[in-house]
Amino acid sequence: MCVLRIICQDHITVNLYSFMIANKVQKFKFRIDYIIKENMEKDIIVSGVHLTLTEALKQNVHGKAEKLFRHGDGIIRIRIELQHEQSKDHSSEFVAKGHVEIHGPDIIATAASEDLYKSIDALMQKLDRQLTDKMHREKK
Repeated sequence: MCVLRIICQDHITVNLYSFMIANKVQKFKFRIDYIIKENMEKDIIVSGVHLTLTEALKQNVHGKAEKLFRHGDGIIRIRIELQHEQSKDHSSEFVAKGHVEIHGPDIIATAASEDLYKSIDALMQKLDRQLTDKMHREKK
């Protein structure tokens, strides 16, 4: 696998992934990572796979992910990946994946539905529930 990473203005990172098999490019995966810095220690990374991220979509995800920082100072970074998958039955076309980097084991969740905004809401509920459970376990 070969990765070409271009860092542009406003914390935008463009990643172009190419997979080489027998000296031929088999698959290209294009992803744009929008990194929204909270401060030097905490950031929110929103990326789209086979999906164009609009400004409204980025702000929606950022606003919801920002609420996860209320669980404490142990959160280092939140990475949200939004993906559009083609399926024949159109049952779960949009997938939202979340990765919360914390001190200790990271928290990972996935939600899929036919609507992107429903997937985002379900993902944030799962991450919020997992963070709440982790904080209660640490207090005991």
